[in-house]
Amino acid sequence: MKTVYSEAHRGHSGHGELVAGAIVPGFEKPERAEIIRARIDEVDLGPVVPPAAQTLATAHKLHDAAYLAFLPQVWALWRAEGRHGPAMPFAWPVPGLRRDVEPERIDARLGFHSFDGGASFVAGTWTAIRAAHDVALTAADLVADGAPAAFALGRPPGHHAGARFMGGYCYINNAALAAERLRERGAARVAVLDIDYHHGNGTQDIFYARDDVVFVSIHGDPKTEFPFFLGHADETGTGAGAGFTRNLPLPAGTGWEAWADALDAACDEVARHRPDALVVSLGVDTFAGDPISRFRLDSAHFPRIGRRLARLGLPTVFVMEGGYAVEAIGVNAVGVLAGFEE
Repeated sequence: MKTVYSEAHRGHSGHGELVAGAIVPGFEKPERAEIIRARIDEVDLGPVVPPAAQTLATAHKLHDAAYLAFLPQVWALWRAEGRHGPAMPFAWPVPGLRRDVEPERIDARLGFHSFDGGASFVAGTWTAIRAAHDVALTAADLVADGAPAAFALGRPPGHHAGARFMGGYCYINNAALAAERLRERGAARVAVLDIDYHHGNGTQDIFYARDDVVFVSIHGDPKTEFPFFLGHADETGTGAGAGFTRNLPLPAGTGWEAWADALDAACDEVARHRPDALVVSLGVDTFAGDPISRFRLDSAHFPRIGRRLARLGLPTVFVMEGGYAVEAIGVNAVGVLAGFEE
């Protein structure tokens, strides 16, 4: 399996996030990708290739134009205000406030285009976002060109980024990009299966009214788990997309047996729609040692996940999402890929 990887992800470093009443160093950090990259070499998973340069044309099909135009401006606008630390929002237009007029000041614009304080900016953030974007599209092209599978090892991750919002460490939705590129390359229908601990609220937002991309997610129950405000079982799509979203929320503390049952149900749902290709939002924060998640999977379980996904028999793009137990992230993420390759 080829892995697509760019060292430009390192530009997104030294950022912070607002969590539990404090601004702390970001849990999503460069070591995550670097340890996975080293593990790929260690187990000889396959070649690691750089991404091909891509335009934003596919992203413009998924994300609001004003939102995409804002992202590369953030750092310069922040510095123009005389700030030196990470750019981070502190005010949000909740229901009842206006969202039809974009404000001018950077503080307000950050809140206008986000849902939390977890997607901050430093000088190299936009470069890393663009690299992750190119990584995802290049991996999708490899599969469209006939590879049975490819791994998009990019960061920052993407599945919390919606059509017009960032949050949860995510800015452009890399898994959605991969799905859309597969559609552009001839797949009549694509399934996105999100196995991250946290619901892929951005991916659901983007595809909720579409029937050409199926979205299935296993995640912590949003009544108690971030991102809280999407991912309930009764959310099944709207309009043409009615019946093409399936959420499988599970309680905190869920272990392997119940999680594996949910994976079987998710795979059955994917198969029911008979897609031509699969995109896996590969989060390994379901691991018992993850510092910000509360499922109880062990490292030995991740190859079993890969083997179950392989039984679907679909051309597959794996897109890296979460996983914050940094010491174990290489073993866990590559475990899924190696299990799939078996």
